[in-house]
Amino acid sequence: MASDEAVVQIEGPWTHRTVHAGGTRFHVVEAGDGPLVLLLHGFPQFWWTWRHQLRSLPEAGFRAVAVDLRGYGGSDKPPRGYDLPTLAADATGLIKALGETGAIVVGHDWGGLLAWTMAVLDPKCVHRLVTVSAPHPLRLRNALLTDPFGQLRASRRAFGFQLPLLPERRLTRRGGALVGRLLDDWSGPGWPDQETSRTYREAFTIPAVSHCALEYHRWFGRSQLRPDGRRYARAMRTEVEAPTLQLHGALDTCTLPRTAQGSGRYVAAPYRWRLFEGAGHFPHEEIPDVFDTELLGWLDDPEPDR
Repeated sequence: MASDEAVVQIEGPWTHRTVHAGGTRFHVVEAGDGPLVLLLHGFPQFWWTWRHQLRSLPEAGFRAVAVDLRGYGGSDKPPRGYDLPTLAADATGLIKALGETGAIVVGHDWGGLLAWTMAVLDPKCVHRLVTVSAPHPLRLRNALLTDPFGQLRASRRAFGFQLPLLPERRLTRRGGALVGRLLDDWSGPGWPDQETSRTYREAFTIPAVSHCALEYHRWFGRSQLRPDGRRYARAMRTEVEAPTLQLHGALDTCTLPRTAQGSGRYVAAPYRWRLFEGAGHFPHEEIPDVFDTELLGWLDDPEPDR
């Protein structure tokens, strides 16, 4: 791993390794034995966002694997491939490279949009689906069009990210100060502390990470009127066949709870919605004990209810 990427080699009760899938090199962090739980992070973070779950899931008898997504942390940063279908293929390829045919998939923010996509495009790979702070992509698309004073306004940063070059400079100058402000703005009170903020700021200043991370936003925005975006939207009308748990913070100002609510209409399997009072966009970090109780209780239920 390049020296610039050493900041993501954080020690703990887990193992760091490299896994190749589909010609791309991914940095993964693994702990425990048992059924595979694949943990997908969001923006502007990296695998470390799941540090609490990398302890709680193995204790509950699961094999937890957190990955740096394409373009982040210690994973490859190719010039293209930041559309949701390609990212979903990355994740399903990872599951197979880890020696499994399927997994419980837990995704936060962009990782959640990616998880929804996996469950539709390669349903056999997703045994159960957990999305955190992530509406179904068609719910998000619709809210941006129909809720101008709600989700459209909340997404104003993402619209600014459509500009070339300037957003990358803003996100990385002064040691990634803007990354710290985004974490503050989108979270509930009391999170993050200075050390957590510093860790994310440092990881975001790894060369090429800011550009790759913004390419996710740029594809989603620009594809809406392009053939690839229309094809994706048509494909995502297929109902999810995996039991689904959708978790959201009541104080989330990045992805509004009312945007996420209603995603269950795209799920044909048992579906459960839970709203965490007092938490913002990062409930798995802001209130990890409450979050883990909900997650592990649902995973322990052989027939999760609607």
